[in-house]
Amino acid sequence: MSAIEDLYDMPAEHAANVLGQCDKYLKKIEKVLHVSIILRDSGMKIVGGEVNVKRAKKVLGNLLELSKRGNEITEQNVDYALSLTFEDKEDAVLEIDDDIICRTVAGKPIKPKTLGQKAYVDSIRKNTVVFGLGPAGTGKTYLAMAMAITAFKNNEVSRIILTRPAIEAGENLGFLPGDLQSKVDPYLRPLYDAIYQIMGADAYVHNSEKGLIEVAPLAYMRGRTLDNAFIILDEAQNTTPAQMKMFLTRIGFGSKVVITGDLTQKDLPKGTVSGLETAVKVLDNIEDVCIKTMSNKDVVRHPLVQRIVKAYEEYENKHQNNYGTGRDNRQKGRQS
Repeated sequence: MSAIEDLYDMPAEHAANVLGQCDKYLKKIEKVLHVSIILRDSGMKIVGGEVNVKRAKKVLGNLLELSKRGNEITEQNVDYALSLTFEDKEDAVLEIDDDIICRTVAGKPIKPKTLGQKAYVDSIRKNTVVFGLGPAGTGKTYLAMAMAITAFKNNEVSRIILTRPAIEAGENLGFLPGDLQSKVDPYLRPLYDAIYQIMGADAYVHNSEKGLIEVAPLAYMRGRTLDNAFIILDEAQNTTPAQMKMFLTRIGFGSKVVITGDLTQKDLPKGTVSGLETAVKVLDNIEDVCIKTMSNKDVVRHPLVQRIVKAYEEYENKHQNNYGTGRDNRQKGRQS
């Protein structure tokens, strides 16, 4: 394929943001798309195959538009823009950026950053019960928290209830000193962290004292009916089927429920079935219940997290297949 040259104008005031420190993002675009980009005073010259040059211009154009909208360009933005260009979905980067859920106390906008996250947020808007499944770093809990706080501020619900099962992540913490709240707080810390960042510590304390925001272990939900509330069950892969059924039957009128979890990170005792795994099978075709699954493409933490998640998925799939093959061979041997 013969190489072509094309020019692209990059405004000087956005160049550092779009191209990255020491042209880090520029070098990534060159490497992924197999093009050469030569910087000039008034812009840049892109050299490569015709298709790849067009892709490079589209990626740079989308990153430039994000920068003009006031976004700080991150490596995740660049990686996702590059991945979408191979799927002919380049413009989705800008469509996602338009969806601002709310702002943090520091004024930072909270919005989905991938198509998977956008679909997850839209499903929360449209359905009463939403299961958000996916690996660590896909924003399952954080986006749900943003949606809950937005609904609370807009008077769509009268209170927020955040809960998770108090299961230790493969460790035995033993006796914890202090009162009951001190004992359960370590399990609920990720929920506090998210709500402090979005709502602010003072606003949380004020509303929690009035009983409008509650953070509690899942066991506290038994026997209650939760009307006109936005309820988030986090780390749901660590529930038993009985706990999950108990939780789902707490839903009252005017409530919205988001259940998040990662089925690859269960901390239940060996041989215990996950309530989340059972629920997504039982409720798959129930009206007003939506199950959204995100993948490693939706990870928005450090790029290394995405690669780690993908590597684990490939390893587990390979070993599950090997296990299945060995088991099938043993069964055939017994039958013969």
